Amino acid sequence: MFRKVLVANRGEIAVRVIRACRELGIIAAVVYSEVDRKALHVLRADEAYPVGPAPASESYLRIDRIMEAAHRAKAEAIHPGYGFLAENPALARACEEQGIVLIGPSAASMELMGSKTRSRRAMRAAGVPVVPGGDAGLESPEQALELAEQLGHPVMIKAAGGGGGKGMRLVRSADDLPAAFQLARAEALSAFNDPELYLEKCLDRPRHIEMQIFGDRHGNVVYIGERECSIQRRHQKVVEECPSPFVDEQMRRRMGETAVRAARAAGYYNAGTVEFLVDRGGNFYFLEMNTRLQVEHPVTEMVTGLDLVKLQLAVAAGQALPFTQEEVLAGWRGAALECRIYAEDPDNNFYPSPGTITALVSPGGPGVRADSGVYRGWTVPLEYDPLISKLITWGRDRGEAIERMRRALQEYSIVGIKTTIPFFRRLLDHPRFLAGQLDTGLLDEILAAPPPNGDDEQARDAAAIATALHAARFSRRPATQANGRPEESAWKREGRRDLLR
Repeated sequence: MFRKVLVANRGEIAVRVIRACRELGIIAAVVYSEVDRKALHVLRADEAYPVGPAPASESYLRIDRIMEAAHRAKAEAIHPGYGFLAENPALARACEEQGIVLIGPSAASMELMGSKTRSRRAMRAAGVPVVPGGDAGLESPEQALELAEQLGHPVMIKAAGGGGGKGMRLVRSADDLPAAFQLARAEALSAFNDPELYLEKCLDRPRHIEMQIFGDRHGNVVYIGERECSIQRRHQKVVEECPSPFVDEQMRRRMGETAVRAARAAGYYNAGTVEFLVDRGGNFYFLEMNTRLQVEHPVTEMVTGLDLVKLQLAVAAGQALPFTQEEVLAGWRGAALECRIYAEDPDNNFYPSPGTITALVSPGGPGVRADSGVYRGWTVPLEYDPLISKLITWGRDRGEAIERMRRALQEYSIVGIKTTIPFFRRLLDHPRFLAGQLDTGLLDEILAAPPPNGDDEQARDAAAIATALHAARFSRRPATQANGRPEESAWKREGRRDLLR
């Protein structure tokens, strides 16, 4: 196992990796930008190294500064977390060239699966079903129109080098396609420095279900299990659960074996996720592969009992997977749910809400896990993704996991900024969510509906105000007497009188 690992990320995922390192006896070093000097991951780490100003392009995305920090720390490996450089093959190549282990797949696997057009061709060759569409980059809007006529509208224009909903446009008619093409190309160039686009058939209200896979350097590849990720806003996941309420044991095996076939075709090792779109008939199609640890990995950990970050570290150190495929499936217990808590205002079109957290009460109790990157007094910066924590609950079944999430959301209080906590309280009461009737359009439907009665929201606002007043009261200095000594409390005075009686 490694002696020291550099965590090249920030926020809750950096804290998550630090915890795994500490439990394994590994020294955890981190990097930080100027605005993150007092961030939670810096406070939790054993060592911390500055990498530049607040903008990510000048700090967390600077491979040269990350590598310099790794050498200064004398780290044997780098864990990139997710986001930033996690799927950048240039970092993987730099590690290979400079004798540092990247806790992730090879540069070759990243390059293959990072290009949506190349990965689609590779998956077709491996016999993996893909969403109907083109496998080559589009040269012009006219070429896109010709392919769209063959597929039939609606279609999706997508960035070949992207993800997270960027460089993506839904096109319902031929008249809308030229403008959508130009907008998607400009966004793809800006976000990924790659203007290549391709076209896919738009499936009617599909589910988005992904399969966690894991491979080692000894040729072993297994699937860990699926996650339901259909609750999305602007093509970005906001709620995930494991297992999917739609997937039965037979379908899980078919999806899992297909995901393993995809991973083998890419020569893949370490943690990865194969994402599928699933139509109403249960047919699934390869969408993309994420060559990193996923944000939503905790729901899989809660159900399987595996620590995926520790497993990443072990595989990167050259160890073989410590279990077989059947052992993984036999270890499944219950169901888990995750809500991504963002510093956003759900009442103002989810506008970012940076600012100082003046009071914070995290939920707890049986089956509750809160992975957080913030603390009371921390100022949430505007420069980065607004994800501040992840709330995860486990139950013996889906119903219990949902009830625990409801209870945990009621306990969760963050004062000083707006968060998406009130929105999740609303979502968990929606009949279709409770029935497991999910698709990628459900969230838009919920947001378009009129809000519920304000009574509950007013009560929650009152509770938040009470929490803030309580925190402010107990943060004051104690009152003093005329002689300058702290004023004795009435409780203490009465206690002393009892002793003298």
